[in-house]
Amino acid sequence: MAKAKKKKKKKRLAHILFAEIVVLLLLIGVAKVYSTLNKIQHNSSEDENIAQNETEEKEGFRNIVIFGVDSRENALTKGTNTDTIVVASINNKTKDVKLASIYRDTYVNIPEKGYNKINAAYCTGGYSLALSTINTNFDLDLKEYVTVNFKAVVNTIDRLGGITLDITKEELKWLNGYVRELNRINGTHVAGLTSAGTQTVNGTQATAYARIRYTAGGDYKRTERQRIVISKIFEKVKNSDLATINALINEIFPEISTNLNSLELLGLAKDIFSYNIVDQTGFPFEKDAHNYKRVSYVFPINLQDNVTRLHEFLFDETGYLPTQTVQEYSSYIESIRVQ
Repeated sequence: MAKAKKKKKKKRLAHILFAEIVVLLLLIGVAKVYSTLNKIQHNSSEDENIAQNETEEKEGFRNIVIFGVDSRENALTKGTNTDTIVVASINNKTKDVKLASIYRDTYVNIPEKGYNKINAAYCTGGYSLALSTINTNFDLDLKEYVTVNFKAVVNTIDRLGGITLDITKEELKWLNGYVRELNRINGTHVAGLTSAGTQTVNGTQATAYARIRYTAGGDYKRTERQRIVISKIFEKVKNSDLATINALINEIFPEISTNLNSLELLGLAKDIFSYNIVDQTGFPFEKDAHNYKRVSYVFPINLQDNVTRLHEFLFDETGYLPTQTVQEYSSYIESIRVQ
């Protein structure tokens, strides 16, 4: 009888010890996750300054803006121009993702600053003014952003083992020029490409490709290249093992700024394998690029109609009627365009 009691006691102690070990491992895992997430430059200090649109938030969709900053010091805050502005719209039900690049020279009204290129908003007032500008000009209700610099893109692609791109002869010369510039910025010695064609490129070469603008198509073609690179990275991440993703997070998170909190980031990470990029475009759809007061701008033709089409593209919303604010902006921009 005494032996039976001893066995039960030992068994109970073993169960308790096992449970304690499991809890300890879980706590270590959680601590590691949060330690990794804390490497991100979390910045939500300006959230209250983001202009909220008078239209209702689109139910069933999550919209995040990706800013890629053109900084020779790899800075992430205001004072840097946004080389890339991409609205990523996630359908929460289907997990379909649509990407809309906003051309950086688009002529818009920057709240309390006046009319200018849209990329001046981030430079002048950081993420809050950039989001406010997008919201008020395009009838959106964006609150979340992620900002990355050159180094983050380079390191991401390198960690993933490169991506496959089809490089034209026209692009080759400009790509290698940007490779040299990125080497100076990042203190690296990456070689350029020796030939055109479909090939696997490393992080520096892919980032250089995404920066090319002096070919046929100009900045419009550049935003298309940027969306290609984003899509290639996305597919690589989806097909990577957990060890690669963990190493990727540790390496690139210090080069990212966002107002998403840790739980929101974990939620996005959990769902990433379910997401599919189903469509992409540049904005404005109808446009006219020319100089105004000796500065080159991209003018929407007209803003109101382009906003209607943008809502149809992002949210499958037909016949959207822009707000009075957008209509007023549209009339003014059109008067400048036709001068």
